[in-house]
Amino acid sequence: MLNDKANQCVFCAASRLGDDKAAWIVHRGDSCFVILNAYPYTSGHVMVVPYEHMDQLQKLPAKAAQEMMELTQKLEGVLRELYHPDGLNLGMNLGKAAGAGIAGHIHMHVLPRWMADANFMSVIGETRVLPEDLETTYKRIKSKF
Repeated sequence: MLNDKANQCVFCAASRLGDDKAAWIVHRGDSCFVILNAYPYTSGHVMVVPYEHMDQLQKLPAKAAQEMMELTQKLEGVLRELYHPDGLNLGMNLGKAAGAGIAGHIHMHVLPRWMADANFMSVIGETRVLPEDLETTYKRIKSKF
């Protein structure tokens, strides 16, 4: 049974929605799922999220941690193939002080990066310009699973 915090969690809500496309879930594994970031830094920005609501990586069961890393590896290949980035960011922000937007439910960010993708619009204008809408990103990444 989920606690009140899990009931309010966007990841828990997305995993229970029953409509993966509406939730932007591109893949479901046994312990984790892959979901698009609704507010991406770059096109192709996805996250690997365990189904279990927890706030610390050390609490994640070994099987789920292994699947999280396997999905991250898969996504590295998928994003390299689809977006041809100059590099990728992989990471977790554990806790609000570390920058976690959703501090109560751990998740791994996986996103392609390009040289000079932090330009005038994002740095000075505090506005992101994405060459691809979420619907297109969803279809492209989903097709690789």
